[in-house]
Amino acid sequence: MKKIYSMAMIAVLLLICLTSLQAQTTETKLDQMELMKQFIGSWKYDSPDGSSMIFENIPFGNAMVGNTKFISKDTIFDQNKYLWGYDKKNDKIIIAELFNDTPVMEIDVVWFTSKNIVEGVLQKDISNPENASTKFKFEFKSQDTFILTVSQNSNIVAELTWNRQKK
Repeated sequence: MKKIYSMAMIAVLLLICLTSLQAQTTETKLDQMELMKQFIGSWKYDSPDGSSMIFENIPFGNAMVGNTKFISKDTIFDQNKYLWGYDKKNDKIIIAELFNDTPVMEIDVVWFTSKNIVEGVLQKDISNPENASTKFKFEFKSQDTFILTVSQNSNIVAELTWNRQKK
């Protein structure tokens, strides 16, 4: 009887240990919609050549609408419009982008991989993001600064620092 009691205690202890180990390795799912709100507001990138881009997003229900203005010498020379929405089935954020100077519409897919890092691919690479030719990453350095890195075929082609504009 004593031997059965000892074996039962060992089994219970092992079960408790295994359960606590599994609980420690379980990742908390990131709330993509909530994290997306970090982009709300007005952001600016100042280029070394003196031109700039202003990226603005406002909430629209559970989504966001936005635009980008490209400015040189205080003159807007191009604009884009965006619609950001959450795809619950794939747990990704979809961005539809319309360009002012072309009839092309671009679809981007982005997802938070941590609370301050967003990765994404262009529409043509949605089905196979690990093999995408064009990838981008947003990294929030603070609530007022993020760095956008764009790569093509694994080569970084742009790294832009954006700063939140105070109203």
